[in-house]
Amino acid sequence: MLPKDPVMLLSVVNLKLRDFYSSLDALCEDMDADREAIVESLKKINYEYDENTNQFV
Repeated sequence: MLPKDPVMLLSVVNLKLRDFYSSLDALCEDMDADREAIVESLKKINYEYDENTNQFV
């Protein structure tokens, strides 16, 4: 389960992307997470997914 707080979500998602997953889609599929909900939550704190770095920046 991923945190609801956007700042905590950012930290957890970026850590998992860096250490365990090759893409946001892979993370979402493996964790049964809603990709759009993650993207929208992090957009609220001005972060967007960058496919080239595989991180929210």
